[in-house]
Order: sequence, then C-alpha cells, then structure tokens
Amino acid sequence: MIYDKNNVFAKVIRGEIPSQKIYEDDFILAFHDISKATPIHILVIPKGEYINFPDFIAKAKSTEISHFFTKVAEVAKLAGVEESGFRLITNSGPNAHQTVPHFHVHILAGKKLGPLVSTDNLLR
Repeated sequence: MIYDKNNVFAKVIRGEIPSQKIYEDDFILAFHDISKATPIHILVIPKGEYINFPDFIAKAKSTEISHFFTKVAEVAKLAGVEESGFRLITNSGPNAHQTVPHFHVHILAGKKLGPLVSTDNLLR
C-alpha cells in the first residue's frame, strides 16, 4: 500500500484542516478527536508518512519510535488522565476498522471503560 498524502491526518499536519492541539513538536502532533468515543479522546500521530502500526515499526528509526511512545505517555499526563486511567488503541487494517490510513494512537479516558472486546462477539 502506498501512503496517501491527502489523507485527513496529513492535511491536519499541514494545517489544511484545523485541530485543537494538545502537543506538537517536530515529530508528532496530539489533538482532540472531533468524533469523541469517550469524554477525553485524543489522537497522537507521527508527522512521518506511516500507513499503520506495522509500517511505522518497519520504517521509522528506533529513536522516532521511542520518542513517539514517550510523548504518548506525556500527552496522557498533560490531559490529566495518568492517575485515573486511560486506554491506548491503534487500529491496523480493515478488519480492525482503521478509517484513516495514517498511523495513530487513540488515548481514551474520562469515564470507566468496559471490556476492550465484548466476549459475546469473539467467535462470530
């Protein structure tokens, strides 16, 4: 798969689509999701062109990977959810319902979260 330079997150990185930024540096951008699944729903994206998690791990330098996940933890702390708890999710591919072909992590928090996957649907 070839990286789509016109995906919505690429446009957010370029400033073509506005975002409510929480954190930004030369390598990552963290902002509030406009389609919140929880009271606190933050997206953290690398500024590099990575389609999904496997692509990020295969192509990014180890320093970039380390920096990314260190900053994910810092963003959770900035959001004030480090103590109360949060969930990290990344979707990779169509079966995981990845809707934007740019690697990203969701930080979900702000309420008690149920089980990650309903056991009723595991074998269907």
